[in-house]
Amino acid sequence: MTETPVLAALEGGVLIITLNRPQRLNAMSHELIGSMNENLARARDDAAVRAVLITGTGRGFCAGADLSGRGPGDAGADGRPEVGAAMDRLFNPMIRAIRALPKPVIGAVNGVAAGGGANLALACDIVVAARSARFDQAFVRISLMPDLGGTWFLPHTVGDARARALAMLGTSVPAEEAQRMGMIWQVVDDDKLAAEGRALAARLAAGPTLSYAAIKRALNQSGTASLDAQLDLERDLQRELGRSEDFREGVQAFLTKRPAAFKGR
Repeated sequence: MTETPVLAALEGGVLIITLNRPQRLNAMSHELIGSMNENLARARDDAAVRAVLITGTGRGFCAGADLSGRGPGDAGADGRPEVGAAMDRLFNPMIRAIRALPKPVIGAVNGVAAGGGANLALACDIVVAARSARFDQAFVRISLMPDLGGTWFLPHTVGDARARALAMLGTSVPAEEAQRMGMIWQVVDDDKLAAEGRALAARLAAGPTLSYAAIKRALNQSGTASLDAQLDLERDLQRELGRSEDFREGVQAFLTKRPAAFKGR
């Protein structure tokens, strides 16, 4: 039977992307990453997609790169894995696409998120995790280092000292501790994760998508920008938003005390 490594369904403006290799804890094969990149391109280009929800089937979110078969890398000339080439071709474009997507991306983490799977979750804009979930920077156990943005996401979410310890010790962090550390947004009971993830995605899909795009762009720059540069960017983005139909609708809805009906324009 041919494997379908990623399932995708558009529901009410939400593109639900589901990692679908439960027999491998949704480990990332090259085929899975290729399908992820295709679906993220769809989310970028399809106006009907207003938010994205990423989750996994079975008892795990994602166990990282699939170490069976070809492993995480392409084969080099000497027969050894050329991990860097696979990162350039597959893994890094996926993370860049999530962060650059002008639409909100929600991660609903069910069960283990290990190695690259943990950092795939951290790449999402908002992360909701099941109470039984855990985040595991397991790279050092196979003599690698965090990738898929892990060395950027961790210091920005939990601070430098914790980031160094998590990366070097390969410590597994339970969901509730991840929330306390500021790594993720919310923890919910396991049986409520699917509903909570979809409800959050639906809320964002009904919201001002132009605002979300501007927020993502500004926050993406904030890590390296000076205050002056950030103030200038805020000015420019706010100017664009102030000219939008959604801004006029939002103000009118506020003044007339009714829910706003945002259209993304």
